[in-house]
Order: sequence, then structure tokens, then C-alpha cells
Amino acid sequence: MSEQPPHRDPKQLRASDADRERVAQALHKALGEGRITLGELEERLDRVYSAKTLGELEPITADLPTDDTPLPATSTSSALDRRIGGTPGSTTSIAVLSGTDRKGVWVLPPQHNSFAFWGGVKIDLRHARFAEQYSTITAVAIMGGIDVIVPDDVAVEVTGVGIMGAFETRNKKGASPTAPPNAPVVKVTGLAFWGGVEVKRVPRDKIKKIE
Repeated sequence: MSEQPPHRDPKQLRASDADRERVAQALHKALGEGRITLGELEERLDRVYSAKTLGELEPITADLPTDDTPLPATSTSSALDRRIGGTPGSTTSIAVLSGTDRKGVWVLPPQHNSFAFWGGVKIDLRHARFAEQYSTITAVAIMGGIDVIVPDDVAVEVTGVGIMGAFETRNKKGASPTAPPNAPVVKVTGLAFWGGVEVKRVPRDKIKKIE
């Protein structure tokens, strides 16, 4: 009689990129629903992308509901923010030895690419709509600058890299540290090389005063 192979604990299996991305998407959804704060999102994402096994991924979302978790009838988790929806606007903002502004009433597409070379780009989301709840702005500034202005009732995640430059977030005075449940979520990523990418979070109730 052949010997049975030893039982392998699924938690000890190596996690794939798809496994990590699945957990990351669940965390972004939880942020949009107001279940976790922006600070908690950043801390948990660090754990997600450093996880090597399925067992290390499991506790990261253990306190969050899954798709089959029953919710109270009064839950508003499925309600969409009224700013979500519409025909996507331009997918690019480019400034080469010049300046480009994307502002006013416009619809941010799920993916927007911004590039500044010896120039400047301003992406203003204070009066924007969002084609989908989750959007990504990829910003590349080479000896130039890109400013992204985000009201504090929009969740934002900044993951870009600065090389002899800065890729950073600044919270203006009075900006709330968290966005409301089901708010649009914007991820800003990319590269600043001898340049700067700055995400400015501003309080919604003071927008008219600073314009």
C-alpha cells in the first residue's frame, strides 16, 4: 500500500500577485465604504505587498465583510456616491515646455495619465465627477511639476516614487483625515525625477474660499 503524501496546509502556500491584488481591491472597497481609514489602508497595503503566503494575507481582511457576509437591511454599503457616473473625460494631461490645467466640471476616467517635462500640469478634482468609484492617476514629472488637488470627501492613495525629486501628499489646514462611506477612491502613482508631484487635500467646506 502506497504511502499517502503529507497534508499541506493551504495557509502555507505561496501567495500570487493575483492573490495580493484581490486583497488590495477588498481594502480599497472597505475604504470607500468607510470601514477603514486612509491610514489603515496604507498600513494594510504594506502588509499585503510584503506577504509571501496565503496565511499572511488572511488576517489583513479578517475584520471586513466578504461578498457573502449578510449585512443589516439598513446598510447603505451598496449606495453609490452621486458624483460617480458619466462619460469619461480626457485620459491624458501633457505639458512639455508649457502648462496644462484639467479643472472645472469634468469626468475623471478610470485611468488618467499625466506627463510634465520642463512644464507643469494641474489636475483639479474639486468639481470633478468620476466615471467609476476607483480611479488611477499615473503622474510622471521630469524636471517639471504635477499638482493634483483633491477635496477631502474623496479618498486618495499616493504610491509614487521621487528620485532627486518629491512625490508627496499635503493636507491643507482643516482637511478631514478620512472620506465618507462610498466616496470615490483615487490612486495617484508614478515618478518624479528632478521634479515634483504633489497631491493636495483640501477641505470641501473651504473650496469656494480658496478658488
